[in-house]
Amino acid sequence: MREGPDIATLAAAIGDTARAGMLDALMSGLALSAGELAREAGITPPTASTHLAHLRDLGIVVMAVQGRHRYFRLAGAPVAEAIESLMGTAARLGRLRTRPGPRDAALRRARICYDHLAGKAGTDLFDTLASAAHLAFGPDGLVLTPSGFGAFAAEGVDVAGLDTRSRPVCRACLDWSERRDHLAGALGAAVLRMVVARDWARREPDSRAIGFTPNGQRLWSGFLDRLAQPAGNIAAVRSTG
Repeated sequence: MREGPDIATLAAAIGDTARAGMLDALMSGLALSAGELAREAGITPPTASTHLAHLRDLGIVVMAVQGRHRYFRLAGAPVAEAIESLMGTAARLGRLRTRPGPRDAALRRARICYDHLAGKAGTDLFDTLASAAHLAFGPDGLVLTPSGFGAFAAEGVDVAGLDTRSRPVCRACLDWSERRDHLAGALGAAVLRMVVARDWARREPDSRAIGFTPNGQRLWSGFLDRLAQPAGNIAAVRSTG
């Protein structure tokens, strides 16, 4: 018998069409009920409950009980990152579903991917940081340079204080709609929290799309302009975590 991680069981669980649809819905970062997930997957609530029990047994989702209601969410950032990587790989290989509708353009402009920005807003952020040499690729992956630490500190983002116990400070992830990298990791999550806290953008109802207000778009553009300043010191430092 071979030793090592059993990826076949996890792949089979994620690969089921209905379960994949529910996991995609949970990439919104919200806790959803079995009924809501059933509608997302196009299946009946009892069938959804069976699927969710299987995902819980494997540690892919967790359940929270609030009164008579039960809500489900992804079991943390590592699970979300694995699903996000699969989504990016599927996009790169041309394995895309066709979902025409009025929200498509909004999702491509800016959306929430578990806990960070994706879509054009996310890739614009990544491109800005890379062009200014605030990001660099080291032996262990993507790292924030000293100038990057300084740039975010100037914007009030405490990079040193980020919770990196289960994830790196920054991580590049291929965006399925833009086919370019967006910024994930603890720093990507911190940027999304900042955008929401400052009311630059708001989540659209019943959607992963996040819409920038006119003033918020102006402030976001100014934020990117400031981050675009060239790095004075491009020596990379390893991110913690």
